Amino acid sequence: MSDFITSFMQIMTPFLAAFIFAYILEPLTKRLINVGLPRALAALCSLSIGVLASIIILMLLLSLINHELPLIKTQFPIWLKSAQEWIEPKLESFHISLDWNMIRDQAQSTISSRISDNANTIATKSLGAILKSSGSVISFFANTVLILFVLFYLLLEWDKFLSIVGALVPVRFRQTFFMLTKEVDVLLSHYLRGQILLMLVLACFYSIGLKFIGLESAFPLGVFTGLVAFIPYIGFMLSFILSLLATILQFGPGNALIAVLVLYGVGQLLEGFFLTPRLVGERIGLHPVAVLFALMVFGQMFGFFGVLLAFPMSAICLVAIKYLKNRFLSSEWFNTNS
Repeated sequence: MSDFITSFMQIMTPFLAAFIFAYILEPLTKRLINVGLPRALAALCSLSIGVLASIIILMLLLSLINHELPLIKTQFPIWLKSAQEWIEPKLESFHISLDWNMIRDQAQSTISSRISDNANTIATKSLGAILKSSGSVISFFANTVLILFVLFYLLLEWDKFLSIVGALVPVRFRQTFFMLTKEVDVLLSHYLRGQILLMLVLACFYSIGLKFIGLESAFPLGVFTGLVAFIPYIGFMLSFILSLLATILQFGPGNALIAVLVLYGVGQLLEGFFLTPRLVGERIGLHPVAVLFALMVFGQMFGFFGVLLAFPMSAICLVAIKYLKNRFLSSEWFNTNS
């Protein structure tokens, strides 16, 4: 049974991914149609923009890998020497001694075997690891082609697709179904428009701030921080840790590290108290624990695309729960004493 469920999830993942991207790109398609483009050309342009954005994100990740991993190799001896100077006196007080030369030789040997000096080799190995994590190279490219194919036809026949889905709903439930669907659509579309603006503003803010600090990888780190802002909590923590690591690798512990901490602290205050209320409006209304739970559940079920799916599914659940709550509170059973 578990094998069947796993296989079903693997089959459904490309279709769910295509639906999510189609929902995101559909407003752009409508705008292109409004300026005079045929539906097919508008769908193709929207698809191309989505693919370009995905490629840019991948290139940013590879750029970070190319820049940061070689620094680990060059900075490690300095780290080890500082650790030895700090730890060795404390160990001597407990009559403990370590062979630091052997530790250094073994660690450097391991790092040298894992990390190449050639940036292109690092990028190639990293891309290979990404492909292997998806199951196999063939399945990765097959799923990618399937997603693009389904995505194009969803953009091409979006209204027709929605009408077919609506026609499958029993007549007695259609009014409620369309009401709830419209509420979810308003919630998600408002959030997505604001979130895109928020991502752009944060990307500029962190890129300029990290560049002012003097970080060599300021642009890819800043843009990456803005782009992963759509993943609640986890996106910020990931970019924050990468920025701290990049700062330690380039400058070591010191004033630059404090500057990065201040930058991200100010960024969080700016996002939480100014940008989000004005660009996004009120958040979906889920408790942070519920958001993390949704991310973990859908991420486990559908992988990376499950992370994208977590928010829309959470919005649907929230709207459904509010509707059921209102029906329950207005029911005769709830409001009568007998």
